[in-house]
Amino acid sequence: MVGLPARGKTYISKKLTRYLNWIGVPTKVFNLGQYRREVQSYKSFEFFRPDNEEAMQIRKACASNALKDVVIYFSKEHGQVAVFDATNTTRERRVSIVSFAKEKGYKVFFVESICDDPDIIAQNIADVKVSSPDYLNCDKEEALADFLKRIECYKQTYVPLDDEKDRRLSYIKIFNVGSRYLVNCVQDHIQSRIVYYLMNIHVTPRSIYLSRHGESNMNLLGRIGGDSGLSPRGHKYATALGTFIKSQHIKDLKVWTSHMKRTIQTAEHLGIPYEQWKALNEIDAGVCEEMTYEEIQDNHPEEFALRDQDKYRYRYPKGESYEDLVHRLEPVIMELERQENVLVVCHQAVMRCLLAYLLDKTADELPYLKCPLHTALKLTPVAYGCKVEHVFLNIEAVNTHRERPGVSFTKHVHLLQAQYKIIKCIIDSANLTLTPFQYASVASDVVWHSVKVAQHVVNQTFSQAILTLGCRINDHT
Repeated sequence: MVGLPARGKTYISKKLTRYLNWIGVPTKVFNLGQYRREVQSYKSFEFFRPDNEEAMQIRKACASNALKDVVIYFSKEHGQVAVFDATNTTRERRVSIVSFAKEKGYKVFFVESICDDPDIIAQNIADVKVSSPDYLNCDKEEALADFLKRIECYKQTYVPLDDEKDRRLSYIKIFNVGSRYLVNCVQDHIQSRIVYYLMNIHVTPRSIYLSRHGESNMNLLGRIGGDSGLSPRGHKYATALGTFIKSQHIKDLKVWTSHMKRTIQTAEHLGIPYEQWKALNEIDAGVCEEMTYEEIQDNHPEEFALRDQDKYRYRYPKGESYEDLVHRLEPVIMELERQENVLVVCHQAVMRCLLAYLLDKTADELPYLKCPLHTALKLTPVAYGCKVEHVFLNIEAVNTHRERPGVSFTKHVHLLQAQYKIIKCIIDSANLTLTPFQYASVASDVVWHSVKVAQHVVNQTFSQAILTLGCRINDHT
C-alpha cells in the first residue's frame, strides 16, 4: 500500500484480503501500525516527525520485522499474497521493498490511494482513526488535532508514484475513492484480478439484503436440489417479505433471483422488477439431486462420508462443490460491489457463499453457516466489515440446516442419553421384572442404538427417537 494516513489504505487492505481469501488465494495483511504498537506505546504526532531520528530507527525496524514475517508466511504457512499495509510514502522505502522482493523472488504490486477531497478525509478520520488503538482513552477533539498533525508530518516527505520515474513498477493509483484510476504494468493474473476488483468497489452508504426463497415443496420432503415451486407457507413468506421490503423504504432497490422457480415465485410477491442470474442457481448435487440425506447415505455411503470429511471441496458426482460454487459466484460478487441497495433472493448454499465473503468467513466455516428459511438478512457495510441484522418474518418453515459432523453427533448422543433415562423411568414405573442380565442387555442395546440413531438420523424428532428406542426395549421384554 502507498498513501498518506486517512486515505483508506487499511480499508482497501482488509477488503482485498477478504476477496482473495474467498476465491482461494491465501492472503494476509501485515499492518505496520500493529508492529509499531508492540514495541512502543503511542504518545503524540512527534513520533512521526521526519527529523525524529530515534523514531525513524524504530519505524525501520518495525518494517523489517514485518517483511521477515512475510517470508515466514510464504515459506511456512503456504501464503500466496502478503498485503503490506503501511504508508510507504517515500521512494527510499519503496526501493527497499522492491529490493527485498527481488532478492526473495517475489513480485511487487503497489496500490496507491490518493485523496484530496476534504469531506472524504474527514469522514475517514471520524469513522476509524480517532477510535484507533493509538487514541484509547483520549478526548476525540485532542485525538483529531493530533492526527491532523501526524498527516502533516507525512506530507513533508511524501513522494507519490511517478508515471515516468516508476514506469517499470506494477501499480494502480486510486483517486478519491474510485473517481479515477491509473494502472501500470500489470504482470500476472493475480494482479489483473486485484485491479478488476479494486475498480469495482465503492464506499457509498448502502444495504445488502439476502434471503432464501420461501419454503419449497422439496424442502417439505427433505429432498435437496430439484426445481419445485413454493409450499403454501413459502407463498406466505413471499408475501411477508414483500411487506417487509416495502417497510424499509429502500431507494433504487435492485432485486436479483436465480433461474429456479422457488426464487422467482418469491420475488414475484415483491412488486419490484427483478433480474434473473443463472450464477445464483443452487449448488448442483449431481447424481444426488432430489434425494434426502438418508437416501444419499444408503445409496452412496462413500460419497456421504467423503462430503462430511471436507464439505467445502467435496464435489458431488456429476455435480458441484462449494469451491466450484464460489468461482461461479465471483461475477455476482463483482456486480454486488458495484451496486448500491440490492436484495438477493437465493438458495442455502449460494447464501452461505455470499455471507462468507461479506462476513470474512473461512472455507472451513462456509458450508456450515446457518441460513434458515423465512429469515431476511440486512447487511450494512461499516468501516472494516458488515453490520448484520437477522429478521425472522414469523412464518414457520422446516429446518434444512445440517450440523457439522462431530458437533451434531455429540449433541444428539447427549439428547438420546437423556431420552434413555426417561425410558428407564418408564420401565420402572411399569413394574417390569428384569433379571440383571436382561437389564444389562437392554441397557447396552439401547445405548448402542442411541449412538446409531445419532450417527444416521440426526434430524429425528424427540417422539420418534423415544419410539425407536422403545422398540429396542420391547424386543427384550
